[in-house]
Amino acid sequence: MAGKVIIVGAGPGDPELITLKGKKAIEEADIIVYAGSLVNKEILKYNRKNAKIYNSATMDLEEIVKVMVDGVEKGLKVVRLHTGDPSIYGAIKEQIDELKKHNIEVEIIPGVTSLSAAASSLKVELTLPKVSQTVIITRPEGRTPKPEGESLKELARHRSTMAIFLGVGMIDKVVSELIEGGYRKDTPVAVVYKASWKDEKVVKGTLEDIALKVKEANIRKTALIIVGDVLCPKEYEYSKLYNKNFETEYRRKKV
Repeated sequence: MAGKVIIVGAGPGDPELITLKGKKAIEEADIIVYAGSLVNKEILKYNRKNAKIYNSATMDLEEIVKVMVDGVEKGLKVVRLHTGDPSIYGAIKEQIDELKKHNIEVEIIPGVTSLSAAASSLKVELTLPKVSQTVIITRPEGRTPKPEGESLKELARHRSTMAIFLGVGMIDKVVSELIEGGYRKDTPVAVVYKASWKDEKVVKGTLEDIALKVKEANIRKTALIIVGDVLCPKEYEYSKLYNKNFETEYRRKKV
């Protein structure tokens, strides 16, 4: 749509894991700026207009914004393509703010996250009654600092399900902080490399042995760490949602 930039969540990697709305935006785009280090290039083949393609992995913020602004001012349809869902570690706020300086609005089309894809590959439910009803999405502190109180050690106190992005490259540090914060050493852990891609790898273990297993699998980046008893629950309760003795506004008890 002329006059605005469409930010599209490209999904975790599998070209079919994109929304119909996102696919349509790509099909109709004249300019596509995509996160080349993470977005599967196969998704670009959906474009029907021989769009001009820019790989933002080699660009800085100023260059990215200039391409988008120039495109909009020429009346072209501009799509900014992010991996997964752009609301999670997408760095979209700064782009939106810069575009506003040029009176350019954005439309955001959500996408399937790598967390959803990883859970699908693992065939797990991230929330289970009497096991965990909370999912913490976070990352370890690296070159990007974290707010006070959000260290892995502090968050581990909850012992809920935790999804850790951008942490596999410092797996020893991650494990140490999680155990120090309160997780048991035998807490189940799964590391999913490139969830939903053809070369996906899954490594399972516990906090006691996952670091060694990850190193043996030669996984250094582009992987998600999921921690928690939901991965291998010793016991849990079936939900009340489909219990025959539980009444909802749609279903009566079956006495």
